[in-house]
Amino acid sequence: MGRLDGKVIIVTGAGAGFGRGIVKKIIAEGAKVLAVDIHQDNVEATAQSAPQGSCVPHNNDVTIESSWRDILETCLNNFERVDVVVNCAGVVHNAAPSHEVPEDQFDLMFKVNVKPIYLSTKVIVPYWREKKLQGSFINLSSISEPRPRPFVVWYAASKGAVTVATRGLAAEYAADGIRYNCIRPAVGETAMLAKVVGGTDTPEARKKILGTIPLGRVCLPEDVANMVTFLASDEASFLTGGAYNVDGGRDVS
Repeated sequence: MGRLDGKVIIVTGAGAGFGRGIVKKIIAEGAKVLAVDIHQDNVEATAQSAPQGSCVPHNNDVTIESSWRDILETCLNNFERVDVVVNCAGVVHNAAPSHEVPEDQFDLMFKVNVKPIYLSTKVIVPYWREKKLQGSFINLSSISEPRPRPFVVWYAASKGAVTVATRGLAAEYAADGIRYNCIRPAVGETAMLAKVVGGTDTPEARKKILGTIPLGRVCLPEDVANMVTFLASDEASFLTGGAYNVDGGRDVS
C-alpha cells in the first residue's frame, strides 16, 4: 500500500523541476494527480511518464481565478474529488542589485508566487466546506524567506508572503479541518538555479552557492517530493501552519 492511496492531488508547476518530481513521487505513493502547468508540452510530458490513468495533464494559468475554477472542475470530472492542493508554480527574477531589478520582474514575483495562494483558497476552500472535506494545502515557499540573499531580495520577499499567508490561513480554517503548510527548500536542481547565480550556471557559481549549504549540495526534486508526500499523508493530520525547511542545513549555517 502507498502512503497516499485514494488521495486526489492537484499539483501546479507540474511541468518541470520540483513540480514534476512531486508528481512522480506522489503517484508512486498511490495518489491520483491533476498536473497543472502553463507550458502545455511540459505538463503533457509529465503525464506521459506516469502510469496510465494516474495523471491528467491540464494546461492553465494559475494566476487567473477562472483558471482555478476550471482546474477544480477538471479534477472533479476526472477523479470526483480533491484532497490536496500543492501550489508549486513559481518564478525567480534574475539575480541583480535590488534597485536595478525591473518592475515587471518584481510584479511577476508576486503574481506567480503569491497570487495562486489567494486564488486556490478562494476556489477550493468553498468546495471543501460545502462537501465537509478536510483538505490540505501545501505551498512552496523558500529558505530565502528566513535567510534572504543579496541580489534576490524581491524573490525572497514574495516567498515571505507565501509563508505568512500559509500560517494565517492555517489559523483561519483550522476549525473546518482544512490544513495549510509550506515547504522552504534551498536552491534547487531546477531551471531556476541559473537565475539565482546571476544568469549562468557555472562550476564557480555553484561552488559559491554550495558554500552556504552545510550538507554540500543543492536541493533535489526528490527532497521536496518526500516532504510533500509526508504532509499530504494522514501521518501529518495534526500538522498545520508549519514551515518546513528542506535546505541541507542552510537555515542554521
